[in-house]
Amino acid sequence: MDIKTLVLALALGNLSLCAALFFFEYESKKSLSLSAWAVAKQAQAGAWFLLYFRGVLPDMLTGPLANLLLFTGMALDAGALWEAAGRSGWRKLLLPSLAAASFIYLACHVLDVHGGVRAAAGFLIVAGFFLAGVAALAQVWRHGSMLRRYLVVTMAALSLVVAGRGVLAAVLPEGWSWVSTAVLQGVGFGALYLMMLTNAFGYLLLSREKLQGELARLEVMDLLTDVPNRRGFYQALAPWMALARRPGQGTALILLSMDQFKRVNDSYGHATGDMVLKALADVCKKQLRDSDQMGRLGGAEFALLLPRTEQPGAVMVAERIRAAIEAMQLRADKAIINVTVSMGVTVIRADDSTVTLFKRADGALQTAMLAGSNRVAEAPDATFAEIDHGDVIISS
Repeated sequence: MDIKTLVLALALGNLSLCAALFFFEYESKKSLSLSAWAVAKQAQAGAWFLLYFRGVLPDMLTGPLANLLLFTGMALDAGALWEAAGRSGWRKLLLPSLAAASFIYLACHVLDVHGGVRAAAGFLIVAGFFLAGVAALAQVWRHGSMLRRYLVVTMAALSLVVAGRGVLAAVLPEGWSWVSTAVLQGVGFGALYLMMLTNAFGYLLLSREKLQGELARLEVMDLLTDVPNRRGFYQALAPWMALARRPGQGTALILLSMDQFKRVNDSYGHATGDMVLKALADVCKKQLRDSDQMGRLGGAEFALLLPRTEQPGAVMVAERIRAAIEAMQLRADKAIINVTVSMGVTVIRADDSTVTLFKRADGALQTAMLAGSNRVAEAPDATFAEIDHGDVIISS
């Protein structure tokens, strides 16, 4: 494949990506990251088309303007990756970095006689912007997926090849030994072609990976309270159920139910009820450790998992949460809403299944509610089948 064919492939490749993105996002709101990436591909497509028509169009269009468009596209490529990484500071750096790159290139274009320095400046600027995108991808290297790590390594290697091509253009403008200028040109444009493919498919695959991760998260999260739903909580509980079979410090489970939640919904509406549930969850989170886990089982019922916590300690945590919720005051329709909760506390036993564990905790919860609500009830050290509600320890 000759250089001109490579340039045409680069132009058509970027143009086809622009068309695909247009129809993909036609009926939906674009993210800023995707918008920047789409504009980057448009700029790059324009630059490669101008370079393809070198000798047909005026030199000013196929030289300086084409390269400035290419720099803009590469800079926006990097910006899209920084935006996807949650770093919006790239917007402040975009214009200054583009202005500096353009000034350096135009100065080389005016002062360079044989063209080697100009070519070196162009390749080094492109490599620099591409490495800026690599730096954005490498931000989460430790926790990143294998796909992300592969892209970081591959894109960094291609950037170094392009940068090396730029250095050789300045140092050895006529080539070296059997390595002719045509070979160097082929290596440089081949690396640029691979850069385009890697960037394009990498960005799309990362976007798909992110979407899949978000969908997986939605399957186990309660969107209203931003805590795991029943499925997510059971997943978090499973390893602690297994650890309970080994000797060591226990793990406590607390079931929490808001008292008279139906009355709140009936009196103030479901929107207010949702606000109350969210506020209740926020209060609970503030009383828990980072290692603790909270989940919403449904309606106004929540579960709290306290690793490495014995029953007396769990009762103290439950009392602290109960008091904090009782002191909470919420405004709704010019009214002050006060809510209370009832809780049942138990500890995971070695012979427990999720059924026996939740049955025991629910028994303590029901006892607290029957005793007048706004209570913490503690399940005794016996199986649920061996006790009745009167034996459950209650505090208020």
